[in-house]
Amino acid sequence: MSEKVIATCAVRRLEILDESGGVDTDLMPLLSDAEIRRMYDLMVLTRTFDERALALQREGRLGTYPPVTGQEAAQVGSALALQPRDWVFPSFREMGVHLALGFPMQQLFQYWAGDGRGLKTPDSLNIFPICVSVGTHIPHAVGAAMAARYRRDPAVAVAYFGDGATSKGDFHEGFNMAGVFRLPVVFICQNNQWAISVPLTGQTAAGSLAQKAFAYGFEGVQVDGNDIFAVYRASRDALEKARGGGGPTFIECLTYRMADHTTADDASRYRSPEELATWSARDPILRLERFMAQKGIWNEAEGKSVKEQSAALVDDAVRLMEALPLQEKGALFDDTVAFPGQRLTRQMKEQ
Repeated sequence: MSEKVIATCAVRRLEILDESGGVDTDLMPLLSDAEIRRMYDLMVLTRTFDERALALQREGRLGTYPPVTGQEAAQVGSALALQPRDWVFPSFREMGVHLALGFPMQQLFQYWAGDGRGLKTPDSLNIFPICVSVGTHIPHAVGAAMAARYRRDPAVAVAYFGDGATSKGDFHEGFNMAGVFRLPVVFICQNNQWAISVPLTGQTAAGSLAQKAFAYGFEGVQVDGNDIFAVYRASRDALEKARGGGGPTFIECLTYRMADHTTADDASRYRSPEELATWSARDPILRLERFMAQKGIWNEAEGKSVKEQSAALVDDAVRLMEALPLQEKGALFDDTVAFPGQRLTRQMKEQ
């Protein structure tokens, strides 16, 4: 009889761009100046969209809305690593992913205004509908990955979710199936530290979320989620591995939700101003601006121009959204179910 160690777990953490704008040149992905500017433009566009959505909600022109500010690097950096055929399963806070992939901005506004037509993904994109119920889309992504394998399709399925989803049963069931069958799927968690008012320490006793992948037989890596170069590199590597038959990867993007959980929340009731100030100094857009300024491809005038262009795009999207005729009552069902049951059929007749 003996007692021995049968397994140990090591979790990598990837950081490339620091808060002063300096980079680790050994880890820096190969990106042209134009590609870096595109990253910056999309991050600014995401924040501009976010600020306008908040204003529209306060004016009663949108419904409840979940702010994105602070998570732009995690969303844009991962989305730009995707290929057009990959399947994306978003939760409810991935507006930066949608915008980076080319989802029509006015449709995002439509959705948050309560118009179901906003979820109708253009035929050119493989994006599933926004999933508000926490974590239930994770098994869907795993199923899509299995389907891709059966069809010998090189597409990878990608599921986005937050730290709160890692406590749900769907997370564990999806991870288990992905690990057992070594499916081409990448799980991207935006660990923004708070599941509504529950802090990460109340969510898990684990030292990281990334290490949870170890229990299911595949790699988990933690990334500085406010560092767009680290997020891009980790996502690109995981996607290439999945495409090459290497199985799933879990990427934990350690970031922070700068605003409230939603417009129905008041984060000042459960977190301190000091914590907010600490993370404000790690702003992902400021960090990239500092890098670009050192590289000679950004200055304040150019930054102002990008913000003005973003504001104009958002203005156009709001005008398009508000110019649309109201959705007909019965249309709510059109893209929801293919074969309605008796109760739903009765409801449809009552419209």
